[in-house]
Amino acid sequence: MTRDARRYWDVIVVGAGFAGSLVAHRLGGHGHRVLVLEAGHDVPAAATTAAAHLAAGGGTPTSPYPRSADAPSPDVDDLTGLPDGGFAATGHLVQHGPLPYASGYLRANGGTGLLWTGLTPRMHPEDFRTADLGHGRNWPIGYQDLEPYYRQAEHELGVAADADQQRRAVGLPIPADYAFPMRAIPATHLDRTLARALDGRTVRDPADEEDARLAVSTTPHARNGRPTRPEHPTGPLCQGTASCVPACPSGAKYTPLRTQARWAPGVRLRTDAVVGRVLVDGTGRATGVEYHADGATHRVRADLVVLAAHAIENARLLLLSGLANRSDQVGRNLMDHPALLTWGLLPEPTGPYRGPGSTSGLEAFRFGRARAGRAPFRIEIGNWGWSWAGRPPQVETGALLRSGVRGKELRERLGDRLGRQFSLQFELEQPADPANRVTLDHSRPDRLGLPRPALHYDLSGYVRQGMASARAVSDQLFALLGAEDHTRYEAGPGWPGRFEHDGRPYGYRGAGHGGGTHIMGDSPGTSVVDQWQRCWDHPNLYAVGCGSMPSLGTSNPSLTMAALALRSADRAHHDLTALRGPAELTARRPSGSGSAAVPTASTATSSIPASGFSSVPTSSPNPPREPS
Repeated sequence: MTRDARRYWDVIVVGAGFAGSLVAHRLGGHGHRVLVLEAGHDVPAAATTAAAHLAAGGGTPTSPYPRSADAPSPDVDDLTGLPDGGFAATGHLVQHGPLPYASGYLRANGGTGLLWTGLTPRMHPEDFRTADLGHGRNWPIGYQDLEPYYRQAEHELGVAADADQQRRAVGLPIPADYAFPMRAIPATHLDRTLARALDGRTVRDPADEEDARLAVSTTPHARNGRPTRPEHPTGPLCQGTASCVPACPSGAKYTPLRTQARWAPGVRLRTDAVVGRVLVDGTGRATGVEYHADGATHRVRADLVVLAAHAIENARLLLLSGLANRSDQVGRNLMDHPALLTWGLLPEPTGPYRGPGSTSGLEAFRFGRARAGRAPFRIEIGNWGWSWAGRPPQVETGALLRSGVRGKELRERLGDRLGRQFSLQFELEQPADPANRVTLDHSRPDRLGLPRPALHYDLSGYVRQGMASARAVSDQLFALLGAEDHTRYEAGPGWPGRFEHDGRPYGYRGAGHGGGTHIMGDSPGTSVVDQWQRCWDHPNLYAVGCGSMPSLGTSNPSLTMAALALRSADRAHHDLTALRGPAELTARRPSGSGSAAVPTASTATSSIPASGFSSVPTSSPNPPREPS
């Protein structure tokens, strides 16, 4: 059954995660009427989700969130390593290998921005020109083009960091007078222990001619700390509960729901609405979308359409619609940050399981000459013991119980072993490679009859050599720390991402940083979107998010994605204004924004009267909803 909703909006945004929520917020603030369609369910409050996760004894990051049969979320437990090597895959993603794409994502209101770690480092200027360094693709813009939007995104997300340290440790050209909104999250006891042992020491990277000097530095976080200026609004401070994945119970960590609470009244959200096709007219202009909800197919129209789903879902939707693929790059260049983990026991207690997953790291291997011969990497210091390595406390407890240990001996042995645990995470750059791609599997449709995403994924020799360098650096770090190395990548269920390189076994986890699938470039023959994330073939269709990024560098990409979304929203506003001519109306931004009234494009073409939008206080935790 198909029903024409006969509704007309200025903008339709597909996806209510990081990018979609920010685009809707900025365009709504300019007075545009915006409909946001989210495939997944609404979610409970973060404290409720965190409590449910604790009561269940843990689980995967997506496990405490409500599941949608029409919009399933890929999860890490969809992958299983096989005893003789290789892997088996189930779930939403059809995986053809040869190695597994090991990251999941959440299809729900707020998206994967609900369960992210909250880390917000900027990309290094080198990361925008990786092709010049011998691998991957260059961006059509540079660091300085994005720098003003980095600052805007940091204020929107409430980033806590030390600008001087970021200039010194990472080499970022941050303006001298700039201060992050929040002071840096304090270093943990583990961070300080490693800093005492490592700062000023050197290690040898096999790919570099010179030794690397070590310095432990704090990592930027989108998490409430102490504000740097009294006028900067803040909320509950980080309580160090170690449960920010899957949910921060105190509300200190940013999620897209915080931005949604400040949407203008002209922004509407509809959840449980799975978009299956983008509609275009004979000239190639997008006219709206077709979506599935309540057992029916609906059509809704707009002057401009923004795709802001996950990188894989954006590519899937473009392929389903047969759009934007003149370059044959839609779905290609699938990237992640394959993460190599090493873990061990320090000589003294470290106090794990306090604070966010990582608060500090080592930055010396992110840039420089060595990246010509191996993938660069960033080292995160893990605060959560051996959890991500597959040995959380309950596993250690179970092993001791099975061996017959009880009572005082059990407590002492657990206290000693768990108290000295630490891990290092080496987050490697994966260059754009058109052979790593998303296609459609028509033989195994989902519940709505839509083809599921099918993935071909592998790690190049450049990335594998980066892992070899990372492991060599790890061996030296463990020696400097006097730590027992317990790292093992054993064939079997726990390591689907296991392989051998030069006779040595390695295993990786997915970082949840999918990108590249609708890649940005300077030519319609070689890329999907232009520098504004606007599809070359469809001038009023934007595909925003990490899928546009030509490289991921070594930094967690959420901040860069947010900066790109704000930049694209400004361009989309320009496009809409040009479409309708000079503005005569003004729209007040939500209270607390510190901005005066701003011009807005005329909405005379909309068939929905202004009275159809109910006003919602800017402090409301729930944005206005689009009726069924």
